Formats: sequence, C-alpha cells, structure tokens
Amino acid sequence: MRFEDEILAKEYVNMMTDMIILCFTLAVSLSFWVISITTSTYYGTLQPVSPWRWLFSVLVPLILTSRALRRKSLDHSGALGALLVGFILTMANMSFFAALLAFFITSTNLTKWKGDVKKHIDSEYKEGGQRNWVQVFCNGGVPTELALLYMIEVGPGEMPLDFGKQYSASWMCLSLLGALACSAGDTWASEVGPVISKNKPRLITTWKEVPIGTNGGITTVGLIASFLGGATVGTAYFMTQLLLVSELHLAVPQWPIIVYGAMAGLLGSMLDSFLGANMQYSGYDENTGRVVNYESPAVKRICGKPILDNNGVNLFSSILIALFLPGFAWGLWPRH
Repeated sequence: MRFEDEILAKEYVNMMTDMIILCFTLAVSLSFWVISITTSTYYGTLQPVSPWRWLFSVLVPLILTSRALRRKSLDHSGALGALLVGFILTMANMSFFAALLAFFITSTNLTKWKGDVKKHIDSEYKEGGQRNWVQVFCNGGVPTELALLYMIEVGPGEMPLDFGKQYSASWMCLSLLGALACSAGDTWASEVGPVISKNKPRLITTWKEVPIGTNGGITTVGLIASFLGGATVGTAYFMTQLLLVSELHLAVPQWPIIVYGAMAGLLGSMLDSFLGANMQYSGYDENTGRVVNYESPAVKRICGKPILDNNGVNLFSSILIALFLPGFAWGLWPRH
C-alpha cells in the first residue's frame, strides 16, 4: 500500500510540475506580448507580434528541450542553451524553426544510432550522444545571431527569399540556412560514414588511408550523407515557406533553397574535414587501438596540430559557410 501511495505521489508531483511550467509559459508569453504592444505603440513603426507567436515560441522549444533532457540527448546546460536558441529562431521565422528542428531531430537520432559500434570507434563517445551548452552554441550560435539581425531588419515573420526586393533579409536567411545545413551535413557524415562505409576513410589533405575516427578523414558514404543532411534542412525550410508564406506564387521560385541546403551540407562537411585535418590533433593509441585527440608516448601521430577541438572546428565551419553561401546564391538566384 505504501509503495502505491508513493507512485501516486510522484505522479501528482509530475502533474503539478507540468501545470506550473505551463502556467509560467503562458505568463511569460503574455508578458512578452504586452511589452511588444507597448513598444510598438511608443515607436509607432514596429509591428506588434501576435500573442500566439509568443506562446508558440516559448512553449514548443520548452517541450522539445524538456523531452531531449529526459532522453539524455542534452544535459542541463545544453537544454538551457537549446531553449534560448529555439526561442529566438522560432520567434524570428517559422522556417528557421523548421530548419533547426530538422537538424536537431535527425542529428540526435543519428548520434544514438549504432551506439554500440561507435563507442568502440570514438574515444570521446558519450552514451546517448548527450550535448552540453558549448556544443549547442557552437552549432546554434551563428544561426541565433543571424535570427536576431533578421528581426532587427524586417521584424518577426515569414517571407520569400528574393534578393531583388529584400536583399539584406534574404542574405541573412540564406546565411542561417547555410550554417544549419553545414552543421547537419557534418553530423550526418560523422555519424553515418564510419559505421556503414566498407572502405577506410582517406585524409582529405593527402588522400592517404587513415584509421576510422581520424579528424579529416572522408568516405564516399560520408559525403553522400552530408549532402542528404543539408538537403533535409533545406527541404524543411522550403516546406515551411510553402505552408506559411502568403502569396508565394507571386514571388521568385523558392525551390533553390533545397539545392543550396544540400550544397551547404556537402561543402560544410568537407570544410570541417579540412580544418580538422590541419587544426585538430589525431593520433593512434596503440594501447586502446583507437584514434585519440591527445599526445602521449603511446600515441602515434596521424595528422593535425592541437589548435582547435571539435567544437571550434564546427564553429569556424558554420561561420565560413554562412559567409560564402549567400554570395554564391545571389548571382544564381532566379529573378522575375
């Protein structure tokens, strides 16, 4: 009887916790809406944000990060960071949110996929692929900054990409897409390639065969995976445009979003590999039979120098792709 009472008490506490969080979320979203209305009235130029958008921007990222925390996809610091990134991107543009969601869900599931194989390959493998705040911001920091700039430029809301009518905003949208697609492409390549590729990876700088897990090692399977990862993020962005942008038929074609997403995924993965081969230390530990990122007497150097860690390489890659993609797309984007 006592055991059953304890179970009921725990269920009651969980239910009350969920209710408190929901009430808190409603209060926060309503407060933000009131502040938005007040600011819009004072300045007379800003468009007030719908209370439903505030609610969605707070509630949905909160639900997703809470679920990720329970499933150990994120630790506590990672959950707080993801909540902030999710809120800003969702508030700015639902297409940003869709692209972020596609990256997060696919990358999380691929990280957990074949975990029993990966822990024998990766010396730094964490059970469940749990991410902390540093990893969250190295992948989501650039998109978050771009989303803030987008809101300053045009305000929250969805819009078609059109360099002729909205040059700056379209530039920011493609930069954000490029950064997320780059992160997705790199994650897909590193999680799929080492597991299912039948050939040894080759170092991108010398094209010599290297052990599985070497920074800078690429495979055909990994490159295909990176292309598909970027395309998935681009498709999520494009589908949201179709659903939410009014009078999209009057705008220039938006399908190149998928193409440039795929391109960003592939190029981002290759750039990440190039930086990793040169700026991350990789060595073969003869005691464990695995590739490691530190120097010791038992470790035989393969490539790279101990300048950056994996998070730093991811951040640099996303910045460079975010800078490159809009400039490349601008010259080829369809025009009326």
